[in-house]
Amino acid sequence: MKFRDRQHAGRELAERLAGEGAGADAIILGIPRGGVILADIVATRLGADFDIIIPRKLGAPDNDELAIGAVMQDGTSYLNKYLINALRISEQYLEEEKSHQISEIARRSAAYRKQDLPYSIAGRKAILVDDGIATGATVIASARWVRKQNPSQLTIAVPVAPTQSVEVLEEEADSVIAEYKSREFSAVGQFYEQFEPVTDEQVQSIMRTRGLL
Repeated sequence: MKFRDRQHAGRELAERLAGEGAGADAIILGIPRGGVILADIVATRLGADFDIIIPRKLGAPDNDELAIGAVMQDGTSYLNKYLINALRISEQYLEEEKSHQISEIARRSAAYRKQDLPYSIAGRKAILVDDGIATGATVIASARWVRKQNPSQLTIAVPVAPTQSVEVLEEEADSVIAEYKSREFSAVGQFYEQFEPVTDEQVQSIMRTRGLL
């Protein structure tokens, strides 16, 4: 299964969520950058509120593309203990990498969202949206942070994910919706015909249109 682009994936995901009973009482939370495109479409189609949350991947020493975990701005985190032990990563490195990524979250937050704008998640159905899941690290950290905001229900919704990642995510949310699950998975982009990088300007445009920046 392939999606033409993120817009196509967003429309398909919105239809699936509507079929699962999601509606205007939900708040749709997009993960920058790519997930913001889909979350905007989902929120519009459901008539639901929209916002973003910003996790950052924790990269391995000498290979920052390899996710050994992820972190949120308040320090909420997920750590892949298996990888950390296998690579013999020190506690000092982990703390330094967390600090570095929290600084980057602060930079992106200032660029994407009004400062001190409160979140409206407590007591509501929260739907966490990304354009796909690989390791699941950033989505897990995001889900743990959303849980701290006391939603009435938490759903993770993505167009595509590895089957094994979905099984892990099911322990972090009330439900996980993946339009397509695959055991043959190398990268999210393989399931899209067009998967160009999303720019800061695209995210900012959506946020300004919604009055959040």
